[in-house]
Amino acid sequence: MAQQFNPRDITWLGFNARVLQEAKDATVPLPLRIRFLGIFSNNLDEFFRVRVAGLKRAMDFKTKVIQESFYEAPSKILQKINKIVIDQQSDFEKTWREVQKEMAKQNVFIKDSKSLSAAQKDFVVKYFDEEIESNMIPILLHENVPMPYMRDKSLYIGVAMRRKEWQYESKFAIIEVPTTTNSRFVILPTENKSEKNVMLLEDVIIYNLPHIFSYFGYDDFEANCFKVTKDAEFDLDNDIKTTLADKIEKGIKSRRKGKPTRFVFDKEMDKALLEFLIRKLNLSKKDSIIPGQKIHNFRHFMDFPDVFKAYEKPVERTSFTHQAFDNKERVTDVIIKKDILLTFPYHTYTPVIDLLRESAMDPDVKSIQLTAYRLASNSKIINALVNAARNGKDVTVMLELRARFDEEANLQWKERLELEGVKVLVGIPNKKIHAKLCVIKKRVNNKTIQYGFVSTGNFNEKTAKIYGDSMLMTANRSIMADINKVFSVLNKPKADPTAILKSCKTLLVCPQFMRDKIIWHIDREIEEAKAGRKAEIIIKVNSLSDKILITKIYQAAEVGVDMKMIVRGIYCAVNQKGFKKKIYAISIVDEYLEHARIMYFYNKGKNDFYLSSADWMSRNLDYRIEAATPILQNDLKKQLKHMLEIQLADNVKARVLDKNIRNEYVKGDEKKLIRSQIEIYHYLKNL
Repeated sequence: MAQQFNPRDITWLGFNARVLQEAKDATVPLPLRIRFLGIFSNNLDEFFRVRVAGLKRAMDFKTKVIQESFYEAPSKILQKINKIVIDQQSDFEKTWREVQKEMAKQNVFIKDSKSLSAAQKDFVVKYFDEEIESNMIPILLHENVPMPYMRDKSLYIGVAMRRKEWQYESKFAIIEVPTTTNSRFVILPTENKSEKNVMLLEDVIIYNLPHIFSYFGYDDFEANCFKVTKDAEFDLDNDIKTTLADKIEKGIKSRRKGKPTRFVFDKEMDKALLEFLIRKLNLSKKDSIIPGQKIHNFRHFMDFPDVFKAYEKPVERTSFTHQAFDNKERVTDVIIKKDILLTFPYHTYTPVIDLLRESAMDPDVKSIQLTAYRLASNSKIINALVNAARNGKDVTVMLELRARFDEEANLQWKERLELEGVKVLVGIPNKKIHAKLCVIKKRVNNKTIQYGFVSTGNFNEKTAKIYGDSMLMTANRSIMADINKVFSVLNKPKADPTAILKSCKTLLVCPQFMRDKIIWHIDREIEEAKAGRKAEIIIKVNSLSDKILITKIYQAAEVGVDMKMIVRGIYCAVNQKGFKKKIYAISIVDEYLEHARIMYFYNKGKNDFYLSSADWMSRNLDYRIEAATPILQNDLKKQLKHMLEIQLADNVKARVLDKNIRNEYVKGDEKKLIRSQIEIYHYLKNL
């Protein structure tokens, strides 16, 4: 029987539909509903920039390998995507209308250029004159002049201008809304102090169009917003004389030439202007041309101003210090004595920063090595490492310059770190460095002591407040030995890493070897199930699309292994006929982004656990340096098992992952509602 798989891109759209469900949920606080709308929009933008662009490129290749890598013909997937996206856009707009009704109940209103009071009109004119006009450049469009460069993430106003006495001739112009220099949201003055009026930046500009184009003599304006999403991928040239940093910098500039993958516009836009834009952007029927409502680039609404009635933030949404660090003992001293499991954002990220700060000041510390993928904009991690370098420590940072959409920021970090005397590694050819590792070495009484941490998520104190991740802080000698092996590979980018990575005895590492070890663990559970003994596997990942591992999961289900999956996003597996025990698969979408990767294998009651940086995707397992650490202490194993069981019992925010991606909520005992993120908080708090 042929095995079935769901196309990864279709299942990803299913995940984004779950995000939209949170915006629709009336029990979610209003500011968070708006934020979820912004997240949905931002997710969709990146999806078109990366995945849809990739599908369009794949259509140019007719080989069977290309077709199989997408699980279905790219052209068919694109047709499905367009239909789903249009339906989701309609659902989004309906949700936004409902949210605005709720906003009105709190006396919060979004004003456009036609609904201003006299005082507000004066304010908008003055605000435009003082704050906006110098930051924007109107561009007139001409049939015989090439279209000006359109920025990928920008919002544009398309303007059709006429004279009232002569309506048969139109002039077109575009204006880029300057959201990089001005806030998207302008708070207007109101006579009623209990009422809050917010005006979008584009509407402030639209109100001032007669002033902007006054020298042309036009007095009739139609203005509507649109945006263009472009292919964000870039190829790195193979010039061996060029450094990776130079190649990345060149690649960032090449994004300017990316082909449009989506054109979204206000469906009320002037028809002649719309036709002009489509023609000048060289868009065709096969491109995603999507009519929408008035507001675009909704990602800015993730930072909607705080104008609502204060709602009492649940105590469960407040991070607390791990019990091991409640006393005055140094973080260093605690983790040298025993392993500590941090679970973010329930636990505060402070001990991680404190550990690096202690190491920067400790005269016995000789070196610090750390991998960095996505950093906070004002990174305390980097500040601590810079201080360590200034204090004479040997500091090495593996900085992944190819972290998508963080390339420019990481180039800037590279420059700063090198100026401060930090050794910056930039990876090995054709392999992204995605492992989350840190090793610190100190010398005491002629003895070297090593300690550090391994994480499922980035070393980023900002995202640690909203991403659900796990980190093992440890001084385990075998774990530290393997981390050193990974760094020895990173220090020799031109050498073959295979032999060194294969020699890792404790960490599971990619490429190749992590998958092999996962298969070994699954095979062992399969043998137990065949023998009629208990066999259980729980996998928590962000994405599951690797065909080899999915096939192995199918084999486990066929013989009755108790397979449970918690997958936030992409989920390509499908329950097949003939499974002795069906796979139980759920996705949890709540206020925190579920980001941890955790693997559990029963192993005759020994309970093998791993924290991993890798999703179960071919790109992670074959084309990245990744690392998974075992959990060796029984008390920490019990913690992880209990937290996984809480998530598997969720009947508030968990959705069933089925073949048709219907996103139906898990049904359970209505008298005993289990919202896993709340329950995990209480569990950890009471340890």
